[in-house]
Amino acid sequence: MANVVIVGAQWGDEGKGKVVDLYSEFADVVIRYGGGANAGHTLVVDGQKIVTHLIPSGVLRGRGKRCVLADGMVIDPRVLLEEIADLKGRGLLADDRDLVIARGAHVILPSHQEIDRLREQGKSAIGTTKRGIGPAYEAKMGRRGVRMADLASADRLRPLLERDAEEVGPFIAARGGKLRPVEEVLEEYLGFGARLIRYLGETSRLIGDEIKRGRHLLFEGAQGTLLDVDHGTYPYVTSSSTLAGGVCSGAGVGPTTISSVIGISKAYTTRVGGGPFPTELTDELGQRLREAGAEFGATTGRPRRCGWLDVAALRLAVRLNGLAGLAITKLDVLRGLRKIKVCVGYTVGSDSRDELPLDPEEIASAKPVYEELDGWDTDLSSVRDLDDLPATARRYIQRIEALAGTDAVLISVGPSRAETIALKNPFR
Repeated sequence: MANVVIVGAQWGDEGKGKVVDLYSEFADVVIRYGGGANAGHTLVVDGQKIVTHLIPSGVLRGRGKRCVLADGMVIDPRVLLEEIADLKGRGLLADDRDLVIARGAHVILPSHQEIDRLREQGKSAIGTTKRGIGPAYEAKMGRRGVRMADLASADRLRPLLERDAEEVGPFIAARGGKLRPVEEVLEEYLGFGARLIRYLGETSRLIGDEIKRGRHLLFEGAQGTLLDVDHGTYPYVTSSSTLAGGVCSGAGVGPTTISSVIGISKAYTTRVGGGPFPTELTDELGQRLREAGAEFGATTGRPRRCGWLDVAALRLAVRLNGLAGLAITKLDVLRGLRKIKVCVGYTVGSDSRDELPLDPEEIASAKPVYEELDGWDTDLSSVRDLDDLPATARRYIQRIEALAGTDAVLISVGPSRAETIALKNPFR
C-alpha cells in the first residue's frame, strides 16, 4: 500500500496535471482534497489537449480508476456538470461509480461569484480568478455555506439561500452589484442537484475503507505552496490549505496514512495575478520564457509572470510539506539560454535568508542572491534517461537537488506523457 500526496511547490501552475496523470497509472483511487475551479490542469494525451478544473487528472486513465472530490473542495456545480459532459464525450467516466463527490463539499453560489467580481474591481484586488472561491470558503467558515447534499432538497436549500441573500445582499447592493432572486437560484441549483445526486457519497469513509483494503491512493493538490492561506505570501494567496497537511482535513484522513509527499516545480518560476515575485523577469527574457513555455492560465487564459527559479522558495516548500522528492517540469523551456540564474537566498537589510521571506514588508525589500549556471541548446524532448541530458542540464538538476535539499524523482522535458525522465516511483 502506498498513499502519495502531490503538491505544488511554487505559486501553482507547476504542471501537477501531467505528474498526477503519470502517477495515476499506479494508483487505484485519485483524490482532489481542496480548492475549486480556480485550478486548471492541462494534459496532453495522444496529441490531444485536455484541461480539467475539478475532476482529478486520474480520470484520463479510464474505467476502474476511481476519482474523488473530497469535503475540502468548493464546487461550482455548473462547471462540474460541463466537465463531466466533456469527459463523457471523450469516452471517459463511462461508469458513474468511477466518480464520487463528497456530500459535505461546499457549493459556489452566484452570490459568491458576484462578490469576487466586485472585489476585483476595487483597490483591494489581488488578481483572483473571479470564480467565487474565496467567498465560498468565507461562507463555509462563517457556518452559513451550502453543501452538495443540500442540493437534493428544496426544504434544505431554500432557507440556506435566503440566509445567504440576507448576509451578502447589502454588500453586493452597496457596490452596485446584482443579487439573483432566491427562487431563481433555488430552481437552478435543485436542477444541478438532481443531475449530480448519483455521484454523492461519504468520501472520507470511502477513502478510509480503501486504505484498509490496502489500495494505492494518490492525493492531488491544487494551486501551490506559496499560495497557502496560512503559510503563503499573504494576502496574495488562495483561500484554502494548499500544503500536504491540507490532505488530512480536506480528505478526512490521518497523517500517519500518508506514505510520501512529492512536490512539483518548474525549472523556472511563474505566477498569475498580483503579489510579490522577487525573481520576476519583466524584460524580453521573461517574454521568451512565457512564449516558449506557453505560460497562459488554463483557467483564465491570463499571461503568467515568469522569472528565474527560486530555490530559496523551494526550500520553504520542502520544509512546509515534508517533501520526499521533486518532480521538475518544463526543463525543455530553458533551451537556448546561454546562462541560467538560480536564486539561492535573499538579503533583507543586513540579514541573509535561506528561505523566501513571507512578511509583506520584508519580501518587498528582499534582494535575491543569484548563482549563475551554464545553459544548453539541445532539444530535450526525446531524452528518457538522466545520463542522456546535456552535461550542463544535468548539473542544473544536481544543483537544484543540492540547494533544495531533496532529490528529483521525475523530470518533464515536454508536455506529453512520453516526454518524461522517470527517476523514482513513489508507489514502488
